[in-house]
Amino acid sequence: MTALVVATLACAIWLYLLTARGGFWQAAQRDDELSMATPPPGAWPRVIAVVPARDEAEVIGENIASLMRQDYPGAFTVIVVDDHSRDGTAAAARHAAAAAGAADRLTVLSAPALPTGWTGKLWAANQGVELAASLPEPPKFLLLTAADIHYSADTLTRLVARAERHGLVLSSLMAKLRCESAAERALVPAFIFFFQMLYPFAWVNRTERATAAAAGGCILVRRRSLAAAGGIEAIRGELIDDCALARRLKSHGPIWLGLTSRVRSVRPYRSLGDIRRMIVRSAYAQLRFSPWLLALTVFGMVIAYLAPPVFALAGVGLSQWLGIAAWAQMTVALQPTLRFYGVSPWYGLALPAIAAVYVVFTLDSAYQHARGRGGMWKGRTHAPSAQKR
Repeated sequence: MTALVVATLACAIWLYLLTARGGFWQAAQRDDELSMATPPPGAWPRVIAVVPARDEAEVIGENIASLMRQDYPGAFTVIVVDDHSRDGTAAAARHAAAAAGAADRLTVLSAPALPTGWTGKLWAANQGVELAASLPEPPKFLLLTAADIHYSADTLTRLVARAERHGLVLSSLMAKLRCESAAERALVPAFIFFFQMLYPFAWVNRTERATAAAAGGCILVRRRSLAAAGGIEAIRGELIDDCALARRLKSHGPIWLGLTSRVRSVRPYRSLGDIRRMIVRSAYAQLRFSPWLLALTVFGMVIAYLAPPVFALAGVGLSQWLGIAAWAQMTVALQPTLRFYGVSPWYGLALPAIAAVYVVFTLDSAYQHARGRGGMWKGRTHAPSAQKR
């Protein structure tokens, strides 16, 4: 009887996810419009990109080069905030701008010492935002971008056009992560799948829904709306800062989040350990540092992802058929994301094993937090939000 109850619950969970969770699994919210209304000539607003960077010499050159190649018709400049890098990040950024013939459009700012209560990334971003706001002609929009992001030439034009057309206070593109190594092919599509499940993009994009999220690699915000929401300082201790920013801004106007192939991350995750570090940094923060939410999440993952293949392979009678049905549903659900990343559809059958890896990473995140090493990234430990809860 217990087996039948668990198998029924697993099947019901997947039926709900497929039919009543905003269609997240279809990966349908994208920036694919063939034509978009654009502002009239002369009306393109000033934009400044802010790039917080710490030890990013390996990737920031490509980021700056792609920003300088934007076909944006309006005024567009870039501020790189060097967050105490030890690898020549600032020099790499300057070299890339000079090579693009755009050295005059780049400002490199050194971040002051990190104060208590701030994460390093947000402190650096705040310096760039404040500098932009202090200019004689401050920008209407800020492009908050990570140092590892490569932009297609038409990206900014399309982002601004969408924001102006729909009155968006925030618009964000989920950068397409690198998916070349064995670890990336196995785990990256699932990462995007899980993110969409937590924050269905269709719900994010509806003003009547409270769901809010953004992807930190590429966020276009209205500067005045950001200031009205309290600025970067309002989220200064958040580890999952992109979603925290989206929550604050959604109360000030509509926001939009979508998948794209125009914006991609060039940061490599060559091994399982590389991906583990990315997940462990913020997984427990996603659970608000709560042991109860951790236990509930692990229980839910076991029921939804791990139980179905057990029943499908070792169950009998109705519980076996329900296990097969649940496994089939999750396999189907992952297919659109696998296609988007050009990964074999057979990875859908492996979703239970992939989910088990993410459960281990989440438990590791909680363990690192208990050790006082929460949010470890680039030689820093960040867990200020945990102290506030």
